[in-house]
Amino acid sequence: MQKNLILAISLVWLTAVGVSNVLAADGVSGGSLQEKPQSLVDIYQRALAHDPTLASAVSANQASQELIEQGKALYRPTVNFSAGANAVKSDIHYLNSTVRDGQSNYETYNYGVDMRQPIYRKQNLVQMDQAKTQVSISDKQLYLSRQDLILRTTQSYFDVLIAQDKIDLIVAQKAAIVSQLEQANANFEVGTATITDVNEAQARYDLVVAQEIAANNEYQIAKRSVQAITGEMPPKLATVKADIKTNSLTQAMDKWLEVAAQNNLNLQIQQDTVKYAEQDVERLSAGHMPTLDAVASYTDSYANGSPSVFGTGNDLKMGTIGLQLQIPLYQGGAISSRVRQAVLNKQKAQDDVEVARRKVELDTQSAYMNLNTSIAQVKAYEQALISSQSQVDSTKLGYEVGVRTSVDVLNAQQQLFSAKRDLLQSRYNYLVNIIRLKAVSGVLAEADLADINQQLVLANAR
Repeated sequence: MQKNLILAISLVWLTAVGVSNVLAADGVSGGSLQEKPQSLVDIYQRALAHDPTLASAVSANQASQELIEQGKALYRPTVNFSAGANAVKSDIHYLNSTVRDGQSNYETYNYGVDMRQPIYRKQNLVQMDQAKTQVSISDKQLYLSRQDLILRTTQSYFDVLIAQDKIDLIVAQKAAIVSQLEQANANFEVGTATITDVNEAQARYDLVVAQEIAANNEYQIAKRSVQAITGEMPPKLATVKADIKTNSLTQAMDKWLEVAAQNNLNLQIQQDTVKYAEQDVERLSAGHMPTLDAVASYTDSYANGSPSVFGTGNDLKMGTIGLQLQIPLYQGGAISSRVRQAVLNKQKAQDDVEVARRKVELDTQSAYMNLNTSIAQVKAYEQALISSQSQVDSTKLGYEVGVRTSVDVLNAQQQLFSAKRDLLQSRYNYLVNIIRLKAVSGVLAEADLADINQQLVLANAR
């Protein structure tokens, strides 16, 4: 009963696979015409428009540009207008005086304009330079976000491809195991094989079914990683060419380290942070220095009465212009304390530069070695695939003549599918590691993404 059930399931599955292959050959998938596959550049273009991380960086950069105008405003004049109206009621009682007591009710009106133009304020000059430094840091952070988007998009794209490839390989492996299971059952029925062969094939089948469930889960997670960047579930993706050629690294590691030391954006941001900290020390030290402003004012006041019984009101217009000098003498020690604090913050920023420099060196070395390793792995796995295929062919032949067991065939098939999976993974790693090395070196650009895109099958993909 169990044998018949297994055979029935196998026939149904193989029939479904056959129909699926026919549909694929006709360019039809799921009853609809074959969709044009989306390339890596296509996914990146959508990520540019919909990635929230990049959008946040763009908004932050645009906001930082206002710091320049705010810095310039520190040396522009400030003008204020004021006006007032009051109703006054007074009751005057004079003591020890012959002046007669009295009451009065009157109104007062006034308006005025005052202006202040900084002539010399060392703090403001330094603060203007700090604004430029902050904008420089923000610009580099935006460029870094764009490079990070290229890397994240590339990694997510190939994560989907390898997850899909794992499913395809598991499906093919399951078909091979089903075939072996059918043969083991047939041989067992005629007495040329033992129940051990049947049980071994059944165990392999059950295991590959479990692996297929896990692979489908990985595929769904990988697609949602792309969705988090682009805002939509990825459609059919273009696959990597089967004849992809790996290029050996033409520059030594020392050259890449030199490029990274000059171009890595994280390191440049830390260096700008040191510059900002030095400017902060200068700005706070200027708190001890005098300031000089040009000041001017104009007031117009009118009153139709006064508290004095003899007052008859007044109409006063007055304008002033002059210079105002302020010399700080003592601020309770606050200025000196802030300067000491700024000096320590500058030292911290300098230490952070060294931390960033060492991390850049380590990341560059790791990326370089990973790329170099992936190049060698692609070549090694290509040879391993050829050897594994030869092993499967010879093992099947040995099984047919009785010198090999079904377990040997299953093991050889398992090794073949593992070699195919590892070859695909090494090719994807090779392409991603190219992007990763250029990213850590600070020279990653959209043109590099276009180069990777040339390695894809842009038409007639699965």
